[in-house]
Amino acid sequence: MFSGQGSQYYQMGRELFEHHTVFRKWMFLLDDIVRDLMGESVLLPVYDQERQRTGPFVHVRHTHPAIFMVEYSLAQVLLESGIEPDYLLGSSLGEFASAALAGIMRVEDLLKAVLKQAECFETYCEKGGMLAVIHDTALYNATPLIHENSELASISYDSHFVVSGETEKLKQIERYLKNGNILFQCLPVTYGFHSSYIDPAAPAFNKYLQQKSCQTPRIPFVSCLSGTLMPDVPTDYLWKVVRRPIQFPKAIRELENGRDCIYLDLGPGGTLANFAKRNFVGESNSESHAVMTLFNQDIKNLEKIKGLFPAKISF
Repeated sequence: MFSGQGSQYYQMGRELFEHHTVFRKWMFLLDDIVRDLMGESVLLPVYDQERQRTGPFVHVRHTHPAIFMVEYSLAQVLLESGIEPDYLLGSSLGEFASAALAGIMRVEDLLKAVLKQAECFETYCEKGGMLAVIHDTALYNATPLIHENSELASISYDSHFVVSGETEKLKQIERYLKNGNILFQCLPVTYGFHSSYIDPAAPAFNKYLQQKSCQTPRIPFVSCLSGTLMPDVPTDYLWKVVRRPIQFPKAIRELENGRDCIYLDLGPGGTLANFAKRNFVGESNSESHAVMTLFNQDIKNLEKIKGLFPAKISF
């Protein structure tokens, strides 16, 4: 599983970068592509010693490629260990890393698309934000102050959803939630992803995508856009995954249908591992694990996961 905007932070994957040769090799290879395209490194700001993990890391020019780079590089670490996926799932920007592993496009082409998308946001879109609300998802439609001042961007599980909107309108929602003792979290983003607030970027990015083509996925590809397996992926899908609402519970239900799974979260923050667990129902024997988290336990977590697969088998 691969997460998107909001999961990033400074120093993400630092322990892997310093101690795992495969991860470091791929981070450098991908950073070389970024340098050629935009004339600067992404590794330098991500691993700047002066930057604290908890500091605001929101510049989309850096966060967009950085998320893709750490996720794809971590996937290469697992593949090198003999752990191969039976399914791939991406959420939002994470769909780009998922598409790369599925062979839908070459990794360099998808990284270029990630950079182009970031450029389009910076050029055409007004700043905005996103707010995660830890409450029954019915609250969104039941509360005019919320649904009249924001758009539903994502449902994570039955008591966690995300809205996008203009900064001032989101502040009104924050005050309402605070007065009602409802937990919420401001996501570290500066645009209202998965909403009409990013529509101004659509013409330029879709024009760019028209020059590309997508191949049939080599690995079953589960969409958080539709909540289903995608036998074929249209090129404009790479816009829709950041524009339309995320349907994470539907995607998990698709995977849970008649099978137990081991879900591996390869995103920076381990958020999807937690979300997946919240969507297990009934007698599910599925497991969910993360490698990278804010707690600097990446190598320990990786070794624990490798221990789940003592032989070179697929999961």
